[in-house]
Amino acid sequence: MNLALWIVQGILALMFLMAGIIKSTQSKENLLPNLPWVKDFSLNTVRLVGMAELLAALGLVLPMLLDIFPILTSLSSLGLCLIMIFAMVYHYSKKEIKEIGINLVILLMALFVTYGRI
Repeated sequence: MNLALWIVQGILALMFLMAGIIKSTQSKENLLPNLPWVKDFSLNTVRLVGMAELLAALGLVLPMLLDIFPILTSLSSLGLCLIMIFAMVYHYSKKEIKEIGINLVILLMALFVTYGRI
């Protein structure tokens, strides 16, 4: 079980590290082709989401790895659950049903880490 948790934590951390860096550093114009939702939000909101994803990515791995406040790993994965729920609500409101699938998979992965690391 511990190995499975580490694998899922690593996958999530890499995904959100990359996503967070992109959202925190790119202009809206550069983000639009791959992330059309950014047109509906201010650049500050996009940056806030990116920073939350970056912090969550670090929080998924570092607390457990360094054995410093390991509960932060569960809290980080819980934060990613919230981000995915908000993303799913947004996509549903825009009738973008196909986009909800990946959010659901990520939500389930984050829930697995949250539950497994409590």
